[in-house]
Amino acid sequence: MGEGAAEQDDKTGKAQGQREGQRRLAQWVRDYSRLPGIPDEFLGPGGAPRAVWSRFFDAFGALAPDEIERRFGMADRHLREAGVTYRAPGDSADRPWSISHLPLLIDEADWKQLSAGITQRAELLELVLRDIYGEGRLVAEGALPAAAIAGSPEYLRPVCGVPPPGGRYLSLYAADVGRGPDGRWWVLGDRTQAPSGAGYALENRLVLSRAFSDLYKSMNVPRVAPFFEAFRDSLRARADRDEPRIGVLTPGSFSETYFEHATLARYLGFLLVEGDDLAVSDNRIHIRTVAGLKRLDVLLRRVDSNSLDPLELDASSHLGVAGLIDVLRKDGVVVANMPGSGVLEARALLGFLPALSRRLLGQELKMPHIATWWCGQRNARDEVLSRLDEVAIEGAYRRGVPGFDSNGPVLASELDAAGRQRLVDAISARGMDYVGQEMVRLSTMPVWEQGQLTPRPFVLRVFAAATADGWAIMPGGFCRIAEQADARAVSMGDGARAADVWVVSDKKVSIATLLPATDKVRIRRIAGVLPSRAADNLFWLGRYLERAEATLRLVRALGSPSGPNKGTAASLQSADRIQRLLVAWGAISQASRTAPGRIVAEALQSPERFGSALSLVRAAQRTATSLRERLSPDAWQVITEMADRLAYEVEDDDDVLSAAELTLQELASLAGLAQENMNRAAGWRFLDIGRRTERAINTTRFARQFAYDEACDEDLDILLTLVDSQITYRSRYLLAPILAPVRDLAVLDSYNPRSVAFQVTTLNEHIASLPSLKEHGLIEQPQRLAVAAQAMLATAEAEKLEVKTLFSLEQDLLSLAEAIGLHYFPHGPNASRPEKLTGLA
Repeated sequence: MGEGAAEQDDKTGKAQGQREGQRRLAQWVRDYSRLPGIPDEFLGPGGAPRAVWSRFFDAFGALAPDEIERRFGMADRHLREAGVTYRAPGDSADRPWSISHLPLLIDEADWKQLSAGITQRAELLELVLRDIYGEGRLVAEGALPAAAIAGSPEYLRPVCGVPPPGGRYLSLYAADVGRGPDGRWWVLGDRTQAPSGAGYALENRLVLSRAFSDLYKSMNVPRVAPFFEAFRDSLRARADRDEPRIGVLTPGSFSETYFEHATLARYLGFLLVEGDDLAVSDNRIHIRTVAGLKRLDVLLRRVDSNSLDPLELDASSHLGVAGLIDVLRKDGVVVANMPGSGVLEARALLGFLPALSRRLLGQELKMPHIATWWCGQRNARDEVLSRLDEVAIEGAYRRGVPGFDSNGPVLASELDAAGRQRLVDAISARGMDYVGQEMVRLSTMPVWEQGQLTPRPFVLRVFAAATADGWAIMPGGFCRIAEQADARAVSMGDGARAADVWVVSDKKVSIATLLPATDKVRIRRIAGVLPSRAADNLFWLGRYLERAEATLRLVRALGSPSGPNKGTAASLQSADRIQRLLVAWGAISQASRTAPGRIVAEALQSPERFGSALSLVRAAQRTATSLRERLSPDAWQVITEMADRLAYEVEDDDDVLSAAELTLQELASLAGLAQENMNRAAGWRFLDIGRRTERAINTTRFARQFAYDEACDEDLDILLTLVDSQITYRSRYLLAPILAPVRDLAVLDSYNPRSVAFQVTTLNEHIASLPSLKEHGLIEQPQRLAVAAQAMLATAEAEKLEVKTLFSLEQDLLSLAEAIGLHYFPHGPNASRPEKLTGLA
């Protein structure tokens, strides 16, 4: 076939694909238009698809059905492998992130109007906050009722009169919006406390742009990187030194949106810190690091205002920093957003914003919000009570209605007579706690369900960042889609899914990135400071992984066909020693020893036994969750796969051994990732210290159990198997296992990477590279214990190595592990330490 014929066939194929796509689009439109869901983003006022959606579906419809499903599967796989999760209120475990496979599309002209409304609203709210916590003219002159502000639990008197360090109350603002019946965008609520969703918007964009890369590029969707770059630079500019240290303050791994906190910290290059990581010293906030206290200049907070300082705010809070408010008074740290900014999220204030806009900006609001009446005023309360069946009742200050078991609005028309009277009495008695809002039906967008388009209500959260050049608007945002067709509000805790948001342009967009220009980069070779909490978690991650490996090796030794032969007294004694060790480690119960067939399965995957391989891997997974910003996606994926494999119940002995073997291989690959991919800074050292410490302890215990003075060949052979040194021993001695050479190889041989001596030597190297924290110049406790253990091992002789000596060595190693924790991960009164003097930062 010639080139001309091939080119003609290619054109014919494309034409057929276009015709097929047009046919599918026409069918989808016919089916979709029969469904309820107007106002709708897909269909315009005349019932025809909006131009931006037609452009999208012209290309989407040309894809074969199996190709569409393949790309959807690719998106789901990425979310699963990346471990994208969230936790709904009341959940005890994370949920997998759910994403709609179709983006929300907004044309450029529509987006400009939306952006103008968000920018104006952000400017207005900044001015309102400045007055509320400053001169107070709005209240004094009657523009705002004092009760509407003071009634909010987010109004913080301790920060009244405190100018915000850095000059701004709001650094990041977000508004939840929806399309109104008239086709205009309406504001459903303001987010001024600590707006969430930006990190998830990043993940949504990453997933959809990969799954439909060609389509994404052809739609000319602006990148979100310039928004985050502008936000990052604005935070840096507000600090009072050239190279500030910025932290993301998170409540911790049990937070509903912890994954997002880790994502933002990693993407922006900030430190992820918790309240326990921080301390006040010399009117500044400092991070507790393995090198002492390090000054922190800016806090991007993800903790509610009232929990930030137990001294002046909520005394029961364990999430904040004692003395933070006083540091703010003394201009010692920039906090974004400023504590107390959440007061503007109160629905009680919505009805006053149009007048405030005219007063403070001299403008009408460009984007209206749903009509709201605060029942703290008599006229508004009477209006609400007279139209009770026509409005939705909401809490004035928080989600949910006081006195009613509902996280959303209460509709009087849906209450029985007693409930309706209870609502009327509550509003009449304490109207300031309630608002009435116009019942607005959310606009819908198409989602893909079972091969067809279905309309679903959505809420779009749009983000604005305060910069030196004004407010920067993220091109896109965070979209949440309800599962019910008649939803009045959408929250990720209500079974909703998310969607990427594409602002579609007719012009080519520039490819932006957060990577700075090469001529602006200051070369560094150290990855910044390491908070003590992160070092503690890395240390225990290493220990949990090594404990899991030791348990798996015992399981394999006990269950392998080449393991202890059940037919001889010696082999039964060896098997008994393995079982007793598993009992001592909490991998199996004493009662289980009466049912030998279940021992290996219980040690492998019992969720009730704290020492089982499954429990240890899950402990490692929980610890790794607190290190999301420091672990690579590959490492997280390996840990997740191990936990999933061990959680899958198996009955057959061969399947048990297969699961153990595969998990050991994954542990080896994880160790390889750490060895080859982690920067040789303090974080890697503490991970390796944890592994080396635990391996030294476990190997010493193995040697005590299987290299005792009267050990038989089978015991010694098991020890060589447990320390993975069979090949080395056979190549050296060409003999059956003999006590002294086996002891030497497992305990004293500093060239064997599985021996106790090798672990202790490596521990000495690590500890010597870590910072000294005292001025006296003397050797510190962890190094003192490590040096003593190394000296003992270097001078010991295998022939004279007794079990009691091994027991003493095991206790010394346990003391070393405890000393490392006390020295580098201090808590309570030992938590404040001097600046680093020497060593690695």
